[in-house]
Amino acid sequence: MSEPTHIPVLLEQTLEYLNVRPGGVVVDATLGLGGHSSEIAKRLGGAGKLICFDRDEQAMAQAKARFERLAAELGAEMPEVIFHPRAFSEAKEVIAAGSLDGLLADFGVSSLQLDEAHRGFSFRHDGPLDMRMDRSRGESAEQVVNQEDENVLADLIYEYGDERRSRRIARAIVRARPISTTAELARVVSSAAPPIYGEKIHPATRTFQAIRIRVNDELGEIRSLLSSAGSLLKPGGRLVLISFHSLEDRLVKDAFKEWKDATSFEVLTKKPVIAEEQEMLRNPRSRSAKLRAAEKLGPEHLRRRQQRRM
Repeated sequence: MSEPTHIPVLLEQTLEYLNVRPGGVVVDATLGLGGHSSEIAKRLGGAGKLICFDRDEQAMAQAKARFERLAAELGAEMPEVIFHPRAFSEAKEVIAAGSLDGLLADFGVSSLQLDEAHRGFSFRHDGPLDMRMDRSRGESAEQVVNQEDENVLADLIYEYGDERRSRRIARAIVRARPISTTAELARVVSSAAPPIYGEKIHPATRTFQAIRIRVNDELGEIRSLLSSAGSLLKPGGRLVLISFHSLEDRLVKDAFKEWKDATSFEVLTKKPVIAEEQEMLRNPRSRSAKLRAAEKLGPEHLRRRQQRRM
């Protein structure tokens, strides 16, 4: 089987804001296929440590193979790499407080998940309705679609998908049950809510997004990471977060504002960093990516801020 095409989004900007230094300790909370992490590893060097999280064991297996090839290339300059096949919300359970120089999270769905039909993430490839990043636990998309109350379905499609026609779509889903494949669901949604004139996205895009967010508790995961990130970073440690839709970005933006007001972090990105036109052409998935970065302040910075406020 050929290796899936994987182009990490905003790679140069990520490396710049993480400010990776030789001998540092960095967490990639969303390893995926290792696109960002392999470049981070090259900058950490042999004295560094890279800690990787991903609840998708299939993606982690492919990333491990990538790191084996990288280790052969770097030799003694390869950092220690630790893999945790678990959700990034659990990082605080295995990482010591105040031990990290950097933490990266890319909240996007990986190329592997989107491109493999049997994972059930995309309406572009017919396959079983699953959408679970960790297929060993939790409700599948098929269970959500076929078992949830119509009003609950409508609310989650509206809230997580920003879909104005959510009630019409939920009603159509309930009438069409049972639905077991991505193609079936896409047809039902498209029939209930045909393309809007001028819109370039597929009419099922928002519904699929909403169900995926619910299945994987994606917003809850982000809240958990944000609540623990401050305690995991050293003073001077950097946090870089890449969001792909407004719900994710709002959580990050609000957390950064709260930390800035509490003088515990310096926000390094006044506005979210987005891909340049060349990257968008090369990698269309980068079009919706937004990067925000912040640095944890040390005692000296905090004292200076307090003095300026007096």
